[in-house]
Amino acid sequence: MGDVLWTPPADVRERSRIGGYLRWLAEHRGLEFADYDALWQWSVTDLDAFWRSVWDHFGVVAHTEPTATLTDPVMPGTRWFPGATLNYAENVLRMPGLGDDDPVVIAHGQTRAPETLTAAELRERVRRVAAGLRRLGVGPGDRVAAYAPNIPETYVLLLATASLGAVFSSCAPEFGTRSVTDRWRQIEPKVLVAVDGYRYGDKPVDRRAEVAAIRAALPSLRHTVSVPYLYPAGAGGHDSASAPLGGAPDRMKAAPGGTVSWAELAAPTDEPLAFVPVPFDHPLYVLYSSGTTGLPKPIVHGHGGILLEHLKMLALHHDLGPGDRFLWFTTTGWMMWNFLVSGPAVGAAIVLFDGNPGHPDLGGLWRLAEETGTTYFGTSAPYLLACRKAGLVPREIADLSALRGVGSTGAPLPAEGFTWVYANVGDALQLQSLSGGTDVCTGFVGGVPLLPVHAGEITCRALGAKVEARSADGTPVVGELGELVITAPMPSMPVGFWNDPDGARYREAYFDVYPGVWRHGDWITINDRGGCVITGRSDATLNRGGVRLGTAEFYSVVEGLDEVVDSVVVHLEDDEGGAGELLLFVVLAEGLELGDDLRKKICRELRTALSPRHVPDEIHQVRAVPRTLSAKKLEVPVKKILTGTPVDNAAARGALANPESLTAFAAFAQRRSESGSQTPA
Repeated sequence: MGDVLWTPPADVRERSRIGGYLRWLAEHRGLEFADYDALWQWSVTDLDAFWRSVWDHFGVVAHTEPTATLTDPVMPGTRWFPGATLNYAENVLRMPGLGDDDPVVIAHGQTRAPETLTAAELRERVRRVAAGLRRLGVGPGDRVAAYAPNIPETYVLLLATASLGAVFSSCAPEFGTRSVTDRWRQIEPKVLVAVDGYRYGDKPVDRRAEVAAIRAALPSLRHTVSVPYLYPAGAGGHDSASAPLGGAPDRMKAAPGGTVSWAELAAPTDEPLAFVPVPFDHPLYVLYSSGTTGLPKPIVHGHGGILLEHLKMLALHHDLGPGDRFLWFTTTGWMMWNFLVSGPAVGAAIVLFDGNPGHPDLGGLWRLAEETGTTYFGTSAPYLLACRKAGLVPREIADLSALRGVGSTGAPLPAEGFTWVYANVGDALQLQSLSGGTDVCTGFVGGVPLLPVHAGEITCRALGAKVEARSADGTPVVGELGELVITAPMPSMPVGFWNDPDGARYREAYFDVYPGVWRHGDWITINDRGGCVITGRSDATLNRGGVRLGTAEFYSVVEGLDEVVDSVVVHLEDDEGGAGELLLFVVLAEGLELGDDLRKKICRELRTALSPRHVPDEIHQVRAVPRTLSAKKLEVPVKKILTGTPVDNAAARGALANPESLTAFAAFAQRRSESGSQTPA
């Protein structure tokens, strides 16, 4: 931990976009900063000056200029750029630095042939689809829902919807009916755009029955638009523009509830590309919490906040601009898709991928990076660790010479993940581990070109993100594990939750523990140089003898063993003040059974790598670890089940990728309860 793996080049200020921003601040604001820390301190103390500088430096296109930068720094309730009107889609489609014939969307997948859109073609498609949505009666504030993967149509639909001032929401087509309807019943969409299926690796997945069930469950729908993806018309399959999804014939004047085709929606038209000016905080899209218990929270993000945050993050932190090709492996059900597709706003082309990242093997994404000339490759920490465990050497199977940056998120990346990237991907690139969330649709801790990369460490707190660690009594701490809080507002904090008129659900979600301070729900340690280590969710903390242990470091050791495929650990507190019980559940490689020798090996590794406090009281074998649809482990619901909560009360099955995995934990809890002892799972 802490070894320096990458150092900024001597001319980083001349070559990077953040260097250009520093020169701009000196010239236009008379501000000079010796280092990143000084710049960050200014960005979180003079919010007015910092966020206005982002607006001005990137030349945000506004229809009406703001009367101020922010009304009041008190959270919640801060209003940003009052009086301003603008449109997110207009700012993205400027595509600064790109000519009409430059590629801006490069789409690959396992369902159909690759496709590239130039800047002119993207604008033209958005123009046509916006006109089609208008013909369906879509206007400002109406909701348009996409049950569609990471393909050009979904991106075009987002921009077309935003151009009209309507509100976008997407669910990946691997989401089951219950997951989708739990989300969309809350926002009552007017139009549904859906694919008929997709291919995951070499496996076709038909979704026509799910689409029919979703339509039946959403009485607010007036139109369904069918995208022939798995069954393209004229390709020997069904024409999914009509019969497969049911409903009316293929025509734009379909009766309410009828189906029209994507081709009809995007038909040629003379209508110009126009952008409805909306207030800064006008809803752009609705994202959802994982919803592991109760209904997923419908998190509303605004046009202006998302635009400013993504301009700042993509250009100043990720150093993206014209000439870059930006790939992040994501589905449309994860906020990283929303983050990725803002790339053209800073002049970067985006690489979209739909399919199984492990097909035909884990090297597929690295070969895609070579084929597309990717300069920034984003993925998840579990993917990088899986590549490491498989012994993959990406630089030997793909020419990655264009790669300048690698991004990792979704879970903490341990030190061994960092060293693997530098040894096996490239030693000259910048690895940026970042963390943030759906709630802010960005990372508030991450990397920056001005600072070195240390193994196992998130480099810095992002500009404008006043992140602190808080001790149990609420005081800020440095060099100690604490609760991750944000103590100053950010423009991309949610406009609110949908259907929460008095803001009660919103306040309860973030501001109940520390009034006026955003509590995120992660454990973080911030060291004296500003580096950060996140060690897991604070609601899943392991508390052994008064010492708090994060789960991330635990998994790093256990899942580093060849025999262990996956694991989940929970701590059951003792109501009478004892040490409680630390229970570890492991998924083993195919054909292996958990015996005493492997139990001893796991305990030995945890004791040696971490501490005696990390040695579990019991280790049990299970077939699967319960995970959300975005692949996060469900530690808290497992803990609830083990302490007697019925499965259906502990977790919303529709939010799980593998709801059947909960059964083993319920049976285990039942046996423990009946015997009053520790029965093996």
